[in-house]
Amino acid sequence: MTDLSSLLAALPSLRTPRLLLRPLGPSYLNQVMASLQDPEAMRLTGTATQFTADQVSQFLTAVQGAENRADWAILRLSDGLYLGEAVLNDLDARNRSMNFRIGLSSSEVFGQGYGSEATQAVVRYGFDHLDLHRISLGVYAFNPRARRVYHKCGFIDEGLERQALHWEGVWVDQYRMARLATDPAGEMESMPYEVVSKD
Repeated sequence: MTDLSSLLAALPSLRTPRLLLRPLGPSYLNQVMASLQDPEAMRLTGTATQFTADQVSQFLTAVQGAENRADWAILRLSDGLYLGEAVLNDLDARNRSMNFRIGLSSSEVFGQGYGSEATQAVVRYGFDHLDLHRISLGVYAFNPRARRVYHKCGFIDEGLERQALHWEGVWVDQYRMARLATDPAGEMESMPYEVVSKD
C-alpha cells in the first residue's frame, strides 16, 4: 500500500498547459492575504472569518511539508500571477480518501478555465500518484460555475446538505460530490499535466 504520509510530505509541483501548481508555503503570504480581501472569492467558498497576517502565516508554515494534506499555489505560467490555491485534505489513509477544495484569488480571474485546469491536475495526481480511491468535495448552491467544473472533471453528485451555510441572512444548500478512481473519465481527462519537481 502506498505510504501516503511520505508522499504528501514531499509534495511536487504540477504543470498544465497554462498553470504551474507549486507547494503552498509562507512565501505566498502576501498573495493569500490579498485573496482574502476579495468579497466574491470569499463568498463562493463560504468563508466569513477574517484572518490576521499572523494567523495566515502560521497556517502556511503548518501546511508546508504536512503529511496529511496537499496544498498548492496556482500560478499562471505566462507571468507567474498567483491565481489561488488547490487543496487535498481530510486524509483517510485506511480508505485512501481525501477531500478536494479550490479557491481562486479574485473574481477577475473567474471564467477563464483556470479552475478546471487546476482541478483536473490535482485530481489526476491524487489518483495517479497518491493511489487514492475516492476524492470528495462540497460546493454551495450559489456557486453553479464550480459545480459545472467538477462535473467536467468527472465528479458525480452524491447528495444535498440542506441549509448547510447561513450567509448574509439566507440559508444555502451544499451539494456533495465525489469521484472514484474507477469512475468514467470526465471531459477534462485529455488535458495533459506533468509532475515537474519535488520542491
